[in-house]
Amino acid sequence: MDLFLHCCCGPCAAGSIPQLLESGYQPFCWFYNPNIHPFQEHKARRLAFVELMEQLGLEYAVNAEYPLEDWLRQVADAPEQRCAYCYRSRLEAAAAEAAQRGFKAYTTTLLVSPYQNQELIAEIGRDCAARNGIEFVFQDLRPGFREGQADARERGLYMQKYCGCIYSEKERYAKKPRPVKNEEGIKR
Repeated sequence: MDLFLHCCCGPCAAGSIPQLLESGYQPFCWFYNPNIHPFQEHKARRLAFVELMEQLGLEYAVNAEYPLEDWLRQVADAPEQRCAYCYRSRLEAAAAEAAQRGFKAYTTTLLVSPYQNQELIAEIGRDCAARNGIEFVFQDLRPGFREGQADARERGLYMQKYCGCIYSEKERYAKKPRPVKNEEGIKR
């Protein structure tokens, strides 16, 4: 069965595609990620995705739009809730693109990451699918995460160090103060 696959990056696609193929799906892969900051990071992930698609010989398309200002405006007031907006913005765009291209079903490589909220992705994915008259295919792809990472490394693909947005980049690299021990050896 043909399946429209929203792809967030090359490594996650490398972990998702083999599982989807094994399940009988033939994915058409689509890159769209306005949440990735800064622009050079977005470009590196987009190029890694294209490189993987070329290596695998799969059909694909890229939406390289980069509406940074819109994305930031949507999450600036409540950055702790950014993931829900991030999922929705990408899945809504993917569902609309899938329906426009004539697909009956879609899914996302976000489901391969053990760091993402599977339940929220499924809920939002189904909602976006219903509004576009298609189906959201939920498959727990997390078992392929490590294999996808290893495959991406073997292929020489760019490997990102954080989820994507500037908030996740800060969380990844911000120095956490080391606890200081007092005279009794108690951390404070």
